[in-house]
Amino acid sequence: MNTLRIGQAYRTGEAVDATTEPTRAPPAESEAGVVAAGVYAGGRRIKDIPVEEAGEWAKRPGHVVLIGLWEPSAELLERVQAQLGLHYLAIEDAGKAHQYPKIERYGEALFVVARTAQLVDGRIAFGETHLFVGRGYVVSVRHGASTSYAVVRERCESCPDVLSQGEDYILYAILDFIVDNYLPVLEAVHAEVEAIEDSVFSKPAEQVDVERLYTLRRDLLRIRNAVVPLVEVCRRLEHADAVPIDPAMQPLFRDVTDHVLRVREDIDALREVLAFAFEASLMRGQAEQTAITRRLAAWAAILAVPTAIAGIYGMNFEFMPQLK
Repeated sequence: MNTLRIGQAYRTGEAVDATTEPTRAPPAESEAGVVAAGVYAGGRRIKDIPVEEAGEWAKRPGHVVLIGLWEPSAELLERVQAQLGLHYLAIEDAGKAHQYPKIERYGEALFVVARTAQLVDGRIAFGETHLFVGRGYVVSVRHGASTSYAVVRERCESCPDVLSQGEDYILYAILDFIVDNYLPVLEAVHAEVEAIEDSVFSKPAEQVDVERLYTLRRDLLRIRNAVVPLVEVCRRLEHADAVPIDPAMQPLFRDVTDHVLRVREDIDALREVLAFAFEASLMRGQAEQTAITRRLAAWAAILAVPTAIAGIYGMNFEFMPQLK
């Protein structure tokens, strides 16, 4: 199956059965911090497994272990490390949030860090996803605000042919999902910016509007700082000589790179619009202050003559002028 067909099948989820549930509930016996842990062969899910069996299944030819963790404890990360032979430096980074987006190679394994963003109660919340990718396994570690990757698993499982491409395809699917989730955030910001921009010229600028413009511009800068490093991450994944990625998967990561560039352009455009709206609100406020100052100056000129007369004739003269 060519890479174009793979990408289309993943995005549309064309093989999804109408009776398939939108998300997969974790096994009843799953422990805290473990969202999902399963093994796949030939693009099909074989069974859910405990962490202690991950190493054995990952060593079997044609099998891929997929483990999803949510803010795991240090003890849980050490158990996963022992099973899959993960590098201790990558484990140390995965246990801490606030990592810079990056890609690192440890032998034949990869460690990828990506920042996530989503709307929570009208505010932009940020999180992180750390990915371990090696022969026979993919481990995702999520911190903070992050949409569940159950949707990614469902899409992949609905297309066994593309899922059979292995761990490289799973890495692509997760990165593509992360980048695509920036778009709803930017659309919501764009709608709010347009509403505030219209209000700037329809009514006096309120302090709340100015503060919200500043907050949105700051949040967009944070999104940009999360998106820009992903360009380099995806470009490295495009080149098999830089990282151990199947050459057949390179066009898929090139597609993710295009999406990241588009997101970056949208962010830059929104930041410019916000800057113009902020300047317009300040200029409108200055114009209103100037108009008020002019009105006060006019009233001061009108009252200048009566004030002068009152000042002269209101003094305590021994002989009042013009009274004799």
